[in-house]
Amino acid sequence: MSRSSAMPDVEQEVTTFVGRPSSADGLIRMENVWRTYKMGQEEVQALRGINLTIHPNEYVAIIGPSGSGKSTLMNIIGCLDTPTAGRYWLNGRLVTEMDDDELAYIRNREIGFVFQLFNLLPRATALHNVELPLIYAGVPARERLERARQALEMVDLGDRMHHRPNELSGGQRQRVAIARALVNRPSILLADEPTGALDSKTGAEIMALFDRLHAQGNTIIIVTHEPEVAAHAHRIIHIRDGRIEREERR
Repeated sequence: MSRSSAMPDVEQEVTTFVGRPSSADGLIRMENVWRTYKMGQEEVQALRGINLTIHPNEYVAIIGPSGSGKSTLMNIIGCLDTPTAGRYWLNGRLVTEMDDDELAYIRNREIGFVFQLFNLLPRATALHNVELPLIYAGVPARERLERARQALEMVDLGDRMHHRPNELSGGQRQRVAIARALVNRPSILLADEPTGALDSKTGAEIMALFDRLHAQGNTIIIVTHEPEVAAHAHRIIHIRDGRIEREERR
């Protein structure tokens, strides 16, 4: 597969945490995406011809049992993995022809990741954890501090910004992770089992936060095996054996 080596132009910053608009074809578009892994002498088909379009400001859940292919699909959406075959466009750009530098740029600028286990630096304050993507993006110190503060206030942690992760509850740590995902003003907020490490009450609070973020204009994709979590989304994509089995709209 040929890959372009030219880096994309840096897009003009926007002033709100809202996903940028895309072409009429959708913010995300996949055509006949396959992902094959080699396990010794055997080949495992993790994805089998996925066709998918997601538009700006959609709230989507991808749900399926263990081994269904949902994590592989999430990794491809998040540019953490590449398809074996097929094509994937993100915000009008053909991701499947990008080189490693372009993919790294996309991961930092276009996608905000929220992981089940938070992935916070234990010795850094909440503010510094949220700053990190802006440091990698080369944002000046004064601007990144202000944006990190805004992101923490957005998730109701303005009074905890100087606390370290071990001084925060599980729900507060997940809020820090969500603020970090938002701080670069990404096109997509991509969450992998965001309540998996939380008790049911705290998980419900985090899902209420996602609901609020969607109402403010963010595009949200949640990958989960829990129907209660998926029920918050307006569109639910059921995946099984590497294929989209069915969809629901709510």
